[in-house]
Parts: sequence; C-alpha cells; structure tokens
Amino acid sequence: MDGYSRAKFPHWIKQMGTCDTREVVLSRDGGNVRTDSECRAVSGTWTSAYDGKVLGAASQVDIDHMVPLANAWRSGADGWDTGKRKAIANDLTNPQLIAVSAGSNRSKGDQSPDQWQPPLASYWCTYARAWTHVKHLYRLRVTQPEQAALVNMLDTCDR
Repeated sequence: MDGYSRAKFPHWIKQMGTCDTREVVLSRDGGNVRTDSECRAVSGTWTSAYDGKVLGAASQVDIDHMVPLANAWRSGADGWDTGKRKAIANDLTNPQLIAVSAGSNRSKGDQSPDQWQPPLASYWCTYARAWTHVKHLYRLRVTQPEQAALVNMLDTCDR
C-alpha cells in the first residue's frame, strides 16, 4: 500500500447537473427516490444486494466500489494517472458502483473475494461477474486466492 491515498482517486464528482456520483447511484439503485433541489435523496427505499437489508433513509446507504479503490491500487492502479483513477472511482457505466447497507460495505472494506463475500450467497454469481468485469476492463491484476474464490462464486451461477 506504499503511496496509497483515497484522495488519489477523486470520487463523488459532479455527473449530471448538480448531482454527484453518490447521488446518481442512490437514485439509480433505489425505489421511489425523491430528491431535493440540490439532488440529495430525501426519501426512498434501497435493498442492499449484499445482505438483503431494506433501508429507508439515504444515510443508511453506502455506495460501494465493487473493486475497492485500495484493492485497485494494489492491483495496478498505483501506476495510473489521476484521470484513470477518477474514472474507476466514478464509473456509472460498468458494475463498479452499487448502493448497499453501510454495515455490509464497512464489513467488506478493501478486501477481495478471497477475504470477503456477500453474506447473501444468492448474490455471489452477480458479485463475481461484476468483480471480474471491472478487473478485466481496467486491466487490474487478480491474485491466485482471489481467482480461486471467484471461480467458487461463479460456480453458483448455474444453481
């Protein structure tokens, strides 16, 4: 982690008008989300795919980076320029950002799939596909233990 700082990944940038990345994901991933004039979610519900918790306030929701920024750093982002780091930190096109319960996101931290898996095994297939897609898209390294865990999780796709 030599040289790592979350600040090297500019995140929650303005995306649409006054809406930043977090606000866009909250609106995208929630149900019946109402926002105020400053784009803040003032009501709605969110179901955390990681643990199945239904959340009734935006303050209970974290926006998870599927591939955590610290993991990206260890996997190759340490050699990127700021623009590319900004892109992965705010990627609304690919499955890099997801609204989840704060507890599940904090439990995950910067861990890879060999160290942490969503408590809901029914989400493992989607999680492993998303993780693999992001790692491939950004050409980030995958460790052997990480790969073994991903294969295990992908095996749940046919069930």
